Parts: sequence; structure tokens; C-alpha cells
Amino acid sequence: MAVSYNRLWKLLIDRNMKKKELAKAAGISNSLIAKLGKNENVTVDVLVKICVALDCEINDIMELIPENLSTI
Repeated sequence: MAVSYNRLWKLLIDRNMKKKELAKAAGISNSLIAKLGKNENVTVDVLVKICVALDCEINDIMELIPENLSTI
């Protein structure tokens, strides 16, 4: 499964919030924001901090995308 944070970016757009503002509100570093931008893995602790800052649920900021597995 791959992770996508497109829902987070849409939520920020809807709330007219910048990534820097999110980092400050959630108490996370800009490098973690960059990791999210690349759909890289982050700890659950980081996701919880974002959810608390945005007053939302985890499925509001991320989704799991099934990877296509080919059979041999």
C-alpha cells in the first residue's frame, strides 16, 4: 500500500492555510512537511499532531492507495 497526503493539501487549500502555518500550528518541522509533500512515511505521532491542529480525523488528511501487484 502506498500513502497519499493529497487530502491534507486539499484541506489546507479549503482552509486558506499555508504549509508553514500548518507546521507552526502542529509543532512539526518544515522537513516533515516536505516528507509529506513527497508522500513519504512519517510517524503516527506527526499525523496525530496535524489532526489536532486541524481538528480533523486521520482519514481527512491521508489515504491508502493499493499498489498494483502483478502475478508471475
